[in-house]
Amino acid sequence: MRRSIKIALAVIAVVSLLEAAAFAGTYFLYTRHYVSTDNAQVDGDKVDINAPMSGTLVSWTGSQGSTVTPNQIVGRIQAPGSGARTQQIIKSPGRGTIAVDNAVDGQYVTAGTELATAYNFDDIYVTARVKEADIRDVQLGKQVDISVDAFPNVPITGVVEEIQASSAGSFSFFPGPDTDPSNPQKVDQYIPVKIAFTNTGGVAVTPGMSVTVHIHKQ
Repeated sequence: MRRSIKIALAVIAVVSLLEAAAFAGTYFLYTRHYVSTDNAQVDGDKVDINAPMSGTLVSWTGSQGSTVTPNQIVGRIQAPGSGARTQQIIKSPGRGTIAVDNAVDGQYVTAGTELATAYNFDDIYVTARVKEADIRDVQLGKQVDISVDAFPNVPITGVVEEIQASSAGSFSFFPGPDTDPSNPQKVDQYIPVKIAFTNTGGVAVTPGMSVTVHIHKQ
């Protein structure tokens, strides 16, 4: 092997080792000082506006971006049939801004159909799902650094407001490969953690946006 090739391979090996060391150092830093997860999203208390009965939707006013208040009439459902047909009003069950509008005037809907979803944008938060093994390092009131995928360069912060008391079941009865199918397999469990925003960096964060959170341990 020529000397130049040997030198090039040696340089590549050294660079690879340095990159691995840097990654290990960064990983150690974060695991030492933070509980991190990208299994998180912007969330909020939903106001679901549903069809109270089956029939034709008429006089629908619930457009995306419009504000609704408790018991506000946003449309009517006209019963099917001929002649004089009864109508039932559709009311908003709460206060918020409509983020999802699924309704079109004149369409036929069945009872319970979700016509629109509204959120109170003054009370949005992050729901982060933390591994059960890491939840012991999460404490109420701890600062959280939040990275919103849609705004990767905007520093956003929050604080741990609530930790759910329990997780889902501990076992899965779908065994992995090369295992005894009669034995249930242990699977990762996640605890939902509610994080209140303390600073959104001046950007419009909205429910459904994906985020990564770093919860301070100290």
